Amino acid sequence: MQVKLHEPSFGEEEIMAATDQMRTTNVTMGKKVREFEDMCASRFGSEYAVMCNSGSSANLLAFAALCNPESPYENLKPGDEVLVPALSWATSVWPIIQHGLVPVFVDCDPETFNFDYQKLDAAVTEKTKAIMAVHVYGNPCDMDILTWKSQKLQKLFLIEDSCESMGATFNNKDVGTFGNIGTMSLYYSHHITTFEGGLCFSKIPGVDNLLRVLRAHGWSRESLLHDKYVAQNPDIDPRFIFVNTGYNLRPTEVQAVIGMKQLPKLDGFVKTRRFVWAEYRRRLDKYSEFFSFQKEQENGVASWFGFCVVLKADTPFTLKEITTFLQKNGVETRPIIAGNMARHPALKMYEHRIAGTLENCDNIMQRGFAIGCHHAVTEEQVEYVESMFDQFMSQYK
Repeated sequence: MQVKLHEPSFGEEEIMAATDQMRTTNVTMGKKVREFEDMCASRFGSEYAVMCNSGSSANLLAFAALCNPESPYENLKPGDEVLVPALSWATSVWPIIQHGLVPVFVDCDPETFNFDYQKLDAAVTEKTKAIMAVHVYGNPCDMDILTWKSQKLQKLFLIEDSCESMGATFNNKDVGTFGNIGTMSLYYSHHITTFEGGLCFSKIPGVDNLLRVLRAHGWSRESLLHDKYVAQNPDIDPRFIFVNTGYNLRPTEVQAVIGMKQLPKLDGFVKTRRFVWAEYRRRLDKYSEFFSFQKEQENGVASWFGFCVVLKADTPFTLKEITTFLQKNGVETRPIIAGNMARHPALKMYEHRIAGTLENCDNIMQRGFAIGCHHAVTEEQVEYVESMFDQFMSQYK
């Protein structure tokens, strides 16, 4: 038997929608993208949603908007520091560096795997201008704490990387909708998919317009203010007015129609993920002497991206021994996100700051792994995973 980390969430309905859209020959970004954006804004309770070509690009767009001279906020500037969890993914960090900002790596709580909020306080300096929150493996951060710190403490920008956590909530409010800008991913292996794709959410007028301009070359024609730009520039062809810097991060109409079929399935997928996670936790609790498990955030409802296991310090076996055994027997494993991003070699090339020892993130990197927890995992597969743990652990109990 195989228990994969991920299985495709799309089927015949999405394939036919994509095929029908291709037959129209209208495939580049247009009306269907805007329709899907409106659906997402409504579903997640946000004023604005802007689709792009990946969750990583959504993070890039978020920082591009906050650093831009036309930002409706007092924009971030080179040298400003951004607090980011060390337990994160590469593209939670690269957009910070790519905009001349300085990532400050903060340790995680050993239970929830999200920020250790006391260590977050200790990391703040006069250069601190933003917090990049990451809801680790679908487990929502304590957004009461982060919202208070960002709004009341130092007026910090709050960016939510929700790329692993679509459908998770804190106090009945969707993650990705608390901060100045929130992001989500529509990658093949995530909660719903458009194969590649991402979303930016904001509730501040003007941010969505800026995101649309930056998403497509700095072009005015996707802007809600296009008519104003045309009037201000009568000597330039109105089809080709560039009003800002930009990228090509556009999604396609094909992705959008797939997303429109996927979005109504999200709640069911999350329900299944939560059932699978709870079954793993119940069945493996007998090995709590050897393992610790991620704990759901109080007042939060996680949309579990995987089931995380961390070996305790005195276990008589190594991480490599148990993951090799599971892999050999068809149970796929992987590191938890990227482990401690501050320890990866690329960081040696770029300015950054490490706040404290990062001991909890180091421990998760050195002793933690994840197994599949998604809509396609069956109860039979959960039982099989338990049997593989039983078989491996029989030599130690």
